[in-house]
Amino acid sequence: MQLLKKYGLLIVVILAGTAFLPHDKNVTVWMIGDSTMCKYSPDRAPMTGWGMPFALFFDSSLTIENKAAGGRSTRTFINEKRWQPIVESMKGGDYVLIQFGHNDEATGERYKDRYTPVADFKINLQRFIAETNGRKGIPVLITPVTRRVFDKDGNIKETHKEYSAAVREVAQATNTPLIDLDERSRELVQSFGPIYSKLLYMNLDSMANPHYPAGLKDNTHFNEYGARLMAALVLQEIKKLNIALADNIIKPVAKK
Repeated sequence: MQLLKKYGLLIVVILAGTAFLPHDKNVTVWMIGDSTMCKYSPDRAPMTGWGMPFALFFDSSLTIENKAAGGRSTRTFINEKRWQPIVESMKGGDYVLIQFGHNDEATGERYKDRYTPVADFKINLQRFIAETNGRKGIPVLITPVTRRVFDKDGNIKETHKEYSAAVREVAQATNTPLIDLDERSRELVQSFGPIYSKLLYMNLDSMANPHYPAGLKDNTHFNEYGARLMAALVLQEIKKLNIALADNIIKPVAKK
């Protein structure tokens, strides 16, 4: 009897102690999209997807899973079975940041395998949203980030007009939080102007970088500086959405 009481008391102590152990409630932020968001290996530097610096602005209670991939449209992201493992791994309370459009809208012959008509693009976005909601996750739609294209008068062109409009329409129809990165990034690039906006993108002279000895003229992908500025825009919009994810953004420490 004494032995039973002794081990009974021990069990109570152990159970009481486990009440104070951290539970596995870690929220994951899943990022799905294309090359403007994805991670790059060091040998591609300074090319940087905005999702790379974005991940650094959150506290350690979050897990950031950047699953964006270069050259992918909504159609190929689904067909290549990149989306299904995310759905299967998703927990209630997880976020899914969804930014597509660059490759969906590519109509050239070399891009025919990724092209997605607007109507199908919207259906695919709705699938991402419905399956995220089905797992009690929180989807956030993001319009495609702008390309650096100016007209002869120095005004930035809207390069994703149809597809950004489609994202906005799906967001409204499904009551899904929306970050209009297309609009915000165009405002930012316009503020730099036709000349200085080159500093945000992968515009390199020959022999300026050992990874790109021939140079590069790329007005779609960002260098580290450009990616950080685009990530900052997304962070600002997350705060405006007033979603719980904003609470996990690292707060600056005030100087004493």
